Amino acid sequence: MIQSEHHSFLDTSVEFLKGVGPKRAKLLNKDLRIYTFADLIEHYPFRYTDRTQLHRIRELNADSGNVQLLGMMRRVSVAGSGFKKRLVARFQDETGSIDLTWFKGVQYLQKIIKPNQQYLIFGQVNSFNGRLSITHPETELIEREEDTSEYTTLVPVYSVTEPLRRSGLDSRGIRKSMAHLFGQLKDADVPETLPEYLIQKLKLPHRLPALRMLHFPADWEQHKAAVRRFKFEELFFNQLPLVQSNSINKRTIKGPKLEQLGDAFNRFYNEILSFELTGAQKRVIKEIRADVRSGRHMNRLLQGDVGSGKTIVAVIVMLMALDNDYQACLMAPTEILARQHYDGISELLKPLGLTVSFLSGSIKGKKRKLILEQLQAGEIDILIGTHALIEEWVVFKQLGIAVIDEQHRFGVAQRAKLWAKRTDDKPPHILVMTATPIPRTLAMTVYGDLDVSTIDELPPGRTPVETLVRTNTRRTEIYTFIKQQIEEGRQAYIVYPLIEESETLDLQNLEDGYAMVKDYFPEPKYQISMVHGRMKAAEKDAEMQRFVRGETQIMVATTVIEVGVNVPNASVMVIENAERFGLSQLHQLRGRVGRGAKRSYCVLLAAYKRSKEAKKRLDTMAETTDGFKIAEVDMEIRGGGDIEGTQQSGVIQFRLADLATDQNILQAARTIAQRIVTDDPHLDHPVHTCIRKQLKRIRKSKSSWSRIS
Repeated sequence: MIQSEHHSFLDTSVEFLKGVGPKRAKLLNKDLRIYTFADLIEHYPFRYTDRTQLHRIRELNADSGNVQLLGMMRRVSVAGSGFKKRLVARFQDETGSIDLTWFKGVQYLQKIIKPNQQYLIFGQVNSFNGRLSITHPETELIEREEDTSEYTTLVPVYSVTEPLRRSGLDSRGIRKSMAHLFGQLKDADVPETLPEYLIQKLKLPHRLPALRMLHFPADWEQHKAAVRRFKFEELFFNQLPLVQSNSINKRTIKGPKLEQLGDAFNRFYNEILSFELTGAQKRVIKEIRADVRSGRHMNRLLQGDVGSGKTIVAVIVMLMALDNDYQACLMAPTEILARQHYDGISELLKPLGLTVSFLSGSIKGKKRKLILEQLQAGEIDILIGTHALIEEWVVFKQLGIAVIDEQHRFGVAQRAKLWAKRTDDKPPHILVMTATPIPRTLAMTVYGDLDVSTIDELPPGRTPVETLVRTNTRRTEIYTFIKQQIEEGRQAYIVYPLIEESETLDLQNLEDGYAMVKDYFPEPKYQISMVHGRMKAAEKDAEMQRFVRGETQIMVATTVIEVGVNVPNASVMVIENAERFGLSQLHQLRGRVGRGAKRSYCVLLAAYKRSKEAKKRLDTMAETTDGFKIAEVDMEIRGGGDIEGTQQSGVIQFRLADLATDQNILQAARTIAQRIVTDDPHLDHPVHTCIRKQLKRIRKSKSSWSRIS
């Protein structure tokens, strides 16, 4: 984002740049979203060709690869005819000569390639019948010896589309246009975005030189310095608004003051809770307790692996609201998961005589009307449901705490709607829970406006799930093992992947699998449930419930069971075509078993031939059950912007920064942002004017993008 507030040189339309014009500008707009000079400058090279070396012809051989030569163009002529027509030349330096050939653009090249002139050429060495040659070399006419310094550098390579290439704006065309643009740029055209004291402290280059060094680095050192500068800048301006928002919320937004720990909390903790909480659960409850009694508004993310005991923490936190005459609610992404929370929590709290109700889109008419009336009158203590809870017609008498489960299924907008359910102008405290462990770096960029609590230990007595990787050829062996488990009274899941290109294929894949499972597990001895995304919610629920009640021994499903059903009796999870699943999805699916005290197994059935990434994913699953380790590996493989669910949460696709490898830069950017916000919350100090202006430009740019996309 480098345009200034007032129209400047960089706001000029790209069509006015030498070598572009209206037709190519339209293509740049459409294919690369490049509209102005500023957009073009931010179209960074994706790699560089190292031309810092000049080779001699005598040194070349068939394995030389790409080389750069300086010499004279000799004997330029056209050979062959029709589609075999080609331009040939002999190229010579003081050590020898080599053949050059061009098959494309013969007429055009014939006019511009001049014999007996000095050229710098670049291309790949080929060998044919023992003779060395270069096909389609890049050529630069060298009129004066010193001109070579302009070309013997790291040459940027830009991503372009086929239509742009056909229009003459290939990577080389963009490079030339970029060079024209940099030839006209002055310091005043590129405002500095970081204060001088920060540039000095972090030893960063200034913005315009850094841009030059990024597009046209003289060597790898320059390139490294420029990349470091822009990675820091991207991450700093990502963190600063999040840190500001968190700081402003803490200073200015009041939350309900929940000071009492009364009857509900104490009776639950001392009488109903039949097991000791883990150290991690106790630590998290203390962090939340400090928030809700402070009078400040709580906005906290609670992350913990599958089975780490987040729900019990949520129940205890909701009781804190009840003991202070407030209501609480819990929102889950699917009806099945919400219903499961309702069944478990209402059963757990029965001895306390509290009113726990359930609300979802499928509850209509008189039943809904009654729930809404009771809620507004304060007769319902805890409301559990789906996103029906955030509809405007749901009015609480006094909501103190809102818990959101599986946050990655909800965006920031839904969180904001819960905020609006305020009492006495105080929004309810928000506790967001996720069982998809998020690497620390990603949590900072996606949930940087939240405080993060982590449950990083599992309750005692949980036997880790044993994970086996097997090829498809061993399916019969696995089915025999499932039969043994069923004999012992256990149940099993068999999951098929979603093939995103085609829902029809999906269903076909699942139905073929279902038929195969039925052949091997014939009725009436075995009963099988089938669940997939195209079933009506009621059908899906009925099939799930049959499995929960133990009426069916095997559940054949697509990934709809990834989040939800809790069947302690299920001890085997077979994942078909496991190489097609992402790591976090495999981990979520594995979390469906191992919920009882009995030993459980997860079998990953995969094709014998698998990609390097697939192999790494399957090996990681076999090696560890730690969701946080798995999340780190997932980010290494896929990159930060791609992790399951982060797309909806508004994670930013950075141009240069990489959350998997730039953790240190991100941490530094956040620490510096926090320091600045503590000392100068509104960035009023003259030294921070450049930061304030850049934030304004970013906001402006975001709003204009939302209009375009």
